[in-house]
Amino acid sequence: MKIRSITVYQVDLPLKEGRYSWADGKYVEVFDSTVVAIDTDEGVSGVGEVCPLGPFYLPAFGPGARAGIGELAPHLLGQDPTQIARINTVMDQALLGHPYAKSAIDMACWDILGRALNRPVCLLLGGRFGDAVALYRAISQRPAGEMADNVAQYRDEGYEKFQLKVGGNASDDVARIRAASAVLRSGETLVADANTGWLAPDAIRVANAVSDLDVYIEQPCLSYEKCLSVRDNTQLPFILDENIDGLDMLLRAYGDRAMDVINLKISKVGGLTKARQIRDLCVSLGIPMTIEDSWGGDIVTAAIAHIAHSTPEPYRFSSTDFNSYGTVNMADGAPKRTEGVMQASEKPGLGVTPRLPVLGDPVAKYE
Repeated sequence: MKIRSITVYQVDLPLKEGRYSWADGKYVEVFDSTVVAIDTDEGVSGVGEVCPLGPFYLPAFGPGARAGIGELAPHLLGQDPTQIARINTVMDQALLGHPYAKSAIDMACWDILGRALNRPVCLLLGGRFGDAVALYRAISQRPAGEMADNVAQYRDEGYEKFQLKVGGNASDDVARIRAASAVLRSGETLVADANTGWLAPDAIRVANAVSDLDVYIEQPCLSYEKCLSVRDNTQLPFILDENIDGLDMLLRAYGDRAMDVINLKISKVGGLTKARQIRDLCVSLGIPMTIEDSWGGDIVTAAIAHIAHSTPEPYRFSSTDFNSYGTVNMADGAPKRTEGVMQASEKPGLGVTPRLPVLGDPVAKYE
């Protein structure tokens, strides 16, 4: 089997809430998503998606993904997409870094492999653990009372895990965390996610001010070293996200006892192949994970469901269903939330079929 063509689409994903806001006044109203369709000479096709969280969250942005795919495509034509380790080696040799640009291609190759073998991707990634994957809901940064109301609103939709977007003024963030905690019910989980937005002194102030609550502190500062200094000054459970961008950082953080949980984002590390490597090491080391991506629509949500569902349940801290945040349905067959959980498809590959009228005309095609 050989790659015959790579087709690239750009899709705008507006939000139901109108705006998604987090630390430092950052926000996105319409997400810029890139969809890749890979066709082979044997008639088997696969799809992937990458959707950065705006241009100022990680070193990634929508047009950059498409430019990177354009750089990679000539090296991939004629390659066997089912030889996924080889595909990743070719991409890494052709383009240094830029893992997010490689993610959608890697994802599409897993979709092809699953379709060729008539197996869902989750079985190829390790099997299906449990009946469903528990989800968290991100609570966009707003005044404290509104965020507490949003927790109650999304609880009514079945969520039991809530990720508060903090990382602003320390006093305001303390109020946000306390207001949300006050409406929490037994068995529910609260995470205060600063998305690198605090300076270390403010992060320590906030952590100490809410030390009596049952709350996780997530990625308080931009640098790993500053996060470690906060970790050393709080007894609250600690999550690292943006800093964990590969196996080397995971091993360093594990050696430093820098966190209790990590966020594993598919595109941040370069696709499902490398996400699986990190996932398997976390299982071996006993580190729970939030398994997700930076953002996305139906295709990304399907990929999240497959790698999460193939992870042993004790190590699944949470996951997310990004396709429930937006107003655009770009593919049929994607997982849908039911009472705060979702399931990976049992159909071959990722189990999704792109809706071509929604994707529109390709922005590029390589053949």
